[in-house]
Amino acid sequence: MAISGLFAERLPSLLTVALLVFGFLSLLQIGQVYDRVLHRGAWGKAIGLIAAVVLPLFTIAAALGRWAADGGLPWEAMLASLLTLTGVASAYLRRQPFAIFAAQFAIWVAIVVTHFSVVGMVALAVASIVAVLVSREQFIEQIKERDRRDAQDRVQTRARDILADYEETGQGWFWETDRRSLLTYVSPPVAKALKRNPDRLIGQPLTCLFNLQDNGSEGERTLMFHLSARSGFTELPVRAAITKEERWWSVSGRPIYSQNDEFVGFRGSGTDLTERKRSREQANRLASYDALTGLANRLQMSQGLEKILTARTEDARQCAIMLLDLDRFKQVNDTMGHPAGDALLKLVSQRLERAVGQLGQVGRLGGDEFKVIVPSQSSDDVLQALARDIIHSLSQPYSIDGQRVVIGASVGIAVAPQHGRSSEELIRNADLALYAAKDGGRGRFHVYSEDLHAEAEAKAKLEEDLRDAVAKEELELHYQPIVALATSKISGFEALLRWQHPEKGWISPERFVAVAEDSGLIQQIGEWALRRACQDLAQWPHQVCVAVNVSPLQFANTALPRIVASAISDAGVSAGRLELEITESVFLGDDKGTDAMFAELKRIGVRLALDDFGTGYSSLGYLRTAPFDKIKIDQSFVRGMTEEGSRNGAIISSITSLANALGMHTTAEGVENHDELDLIRAHGCSHVQGYIYDRPLTFEAASARVAGNLFAEPKGPKSARATRHKMLRKVLLDHSGHRYNGTVRNLSVTGAMIEGLWNVPNGTTFQLQLATDFTISCTVRWSMDDRMGVQFSSPLQKDRDGQMAALKGAPPDHLNIDELRKAS
Repeated sequence: MAISGLFAERLPSLLTVALLVFGFLSLLQIGQVYDRVLHRGAWGKAIGLIAAVVLPLFTIAAALGRWAADGGLPWEAMLASLLTLTGVASAYLRRQPFAIFAAQFAIWVAIVVTHFSVVGMVALAVASIVAVLVSREQFIEQIKERDRRDAQDRVQTRARDILADYEETGQGWFWETDRRSLLTYVSPPVAKALKRNPDRLIGQPLTCLFNLQDNGSEGERTLMFHLSARSGFTELPVRAAITKEERWWSVSGRPIYSQNDEFVGFRGSGTDLTERKRSREQANRLASYDALTGLANRLQMSQGLEKILTARTEDARQCAIMLLDLDRFKQVNDTMGHPAGDALLKLVSQRLERAVGQLGQVGRLGGDEFKVIVPSQSSDDVLQALARDIIHSLSQPYSIDGQRVVIGASVGIAVAPQHGRSSEELIRNADLALYAAKDGGRGRFHVYSEDLHAEAEAKAKLEEDLRDAVAKEELELHYQPIVALATSKISGFEALLRWQHPEKGWISPERFVAVAEDSGLIQQIGEWALRRACQDLAQWPHQVCVAVNVSPLQFANTALPRIVASAISDAGVSAGRLELEITESVFLGDDKGTDAMFAELKRIGVRLALDDFGTGYSSLGYLRTAPFDKIKIDQSFVRGMTEEGSRNGAIISSITSLANALGMHTTAEGVENHDELDLIRAHGCSHVQGYIYDRPLTFEAASARVAGNLFAEPKGPKSARATRHKMLRKVLLDHSGHRYNGTVRNLSVTGAMIEGLWNVPNGTTFQLQLATDFTISCTVRWSMDDRMGVQFSSPLQKDRDGQMAALKGAPPDHLNIDELRKAS
């Protein structure tokens, strides 16, 4: 501009000078504007281009054109200035094709506007079109060039970027050492994990990254060996040198050599092993320990027992196992829910561990079953004392969700090698002992004995025979009369199951009903009994009813109302003539389900009787809500009520008063003599059932009994006999060389009641062995089912303390199955 001014004929006007100054000052701001719009969008950059390039150049070009138009500047000088200005702009904006076009367009538009001519407008239009095309081509070429350059850069830095990204993820890291095993490189994440400055780690030994205090670690010893031997290694587990945190790394490395095969150091990588190690430890723990209680699980206990039983020396193979089963645990699960049951199992496991202590190992087999292994020879006294401690500890009350919970435990014990040399045999025998403990009343322990195996085999055979009996319809129903005391007439019968085995004769219902419940046959047998009783009832007078016992397992079956309704409909009898006898144990389950079942049965119209009241889980609470029509007083209260000092009469009186207040009838079971009958009548019982009126009758006999007069006359003794003492004592009976097992239920100096033989004819004589050193002759005076009353040939003698001398000796051992078969 200065050189052009030398050729000027006169100075520019003030307006021209102002435009030139404004244009040049605006151009000076291009750097600042560029910085401001560099990271903005397309519109921001367009505004910046107009403000810093287009407008200033337009202003300068317009000023030069005006100066030339006024005659102050030669046209040649103006064109030289404009060409120089466009060249500088093109050079300055060489990387921005659109900016170059915009600059040139602004300059020449300004000239055309200042010196308007058609030729100039056409030339400008043609130039603009050409400039646009050229700029577009240049822009495309620039994009291609930039892409090629970016691609080359990515290729050159790809490996480095990949490694950097990999290091940043924390999944792995890299390291390098010199020949002295000093670090020359280590990934930044390692320094961050160690809370060290990355620069300060350079020059430190590689081993400073790891915790070498644990010299017993195989991985660390191997790492030191490889570094000193200059040999490669792969995935060595080492612990990171991080305080207050346990972190493990898997390290791999290989030696590196120069072109002259000179060792220059190691180069390798590492990965985080912590989660994998924890997962592996957790998997190992889950494989060996119970997830809920933390005790050893079934697998670990089996392996531990197998290890003991396969030890090298005989002494090391001696051990004892205890199998435990919780009593009433299912009630807690059903009434309080499974979370409460889980909480209870945790408390049980803690108590069990404390009770066992250092004597043995405790494990959970699953559900509410536990196992204890005592891995040494222990005396019977020690094992029994431990079993008592376990039962006592587990039977103490628990607090679950603010509620008081009481359960019990049964324990079966087997000792190796006396009771088995293999784990299978030992566990099977301990299981038999556990069943014996539960059958004995629960809350107790039992040590395995050989007779348990025989009993198990006999039980299995009995179940098989029972299945055949059900299939062949060999079961029978006998009916015991129920007499209304107000009229002394038979009001109905109780249907009682009976089974006469083709080889063993009559089998006690107590034996085969328990087998039926354990095997699941009770549902089929119960439905058969219900339908048969209704069919028999249809052939009796309409005023006679029948009572059928319902097992708790039947009561829990939601199909029971449908079965009852079907049996009544098929037999064509009134629903009110059927009475269902239900025991108190049904209330231990789901309260809502129990209430719904009662409602369904009452909707059908049957009568409901509460059986064996007072012997189980008696509660006045369910009498308030359950729709019972009758309460049956268990025979255990009737027997002995005439004895001096007995409280049974007061209990019976309270039950009858309660029943009368609730509008219920009462039936006293097991009445056998006139003294008991008189007291039962005096205490207000409405019905009586027992031998004083009749024994259970076959259907034919019962039908004959109700065909005539329903009047029932009591028969039986006046109870004028010597005082009897209740007991459970094993005895042996010998009849003409045939020997039998028996159990004395009560005993006086003149006779006894013995259980174990079925339907023995009156007048049969036995040699009764009361003790190993005492035998006496006796005669059967009465017999009912599996019980009989015997009279001794001479009274038993008592010592000065009033004790029977015959009972001082040990009771005889019962015969086993083989001996009984031989005796028979």
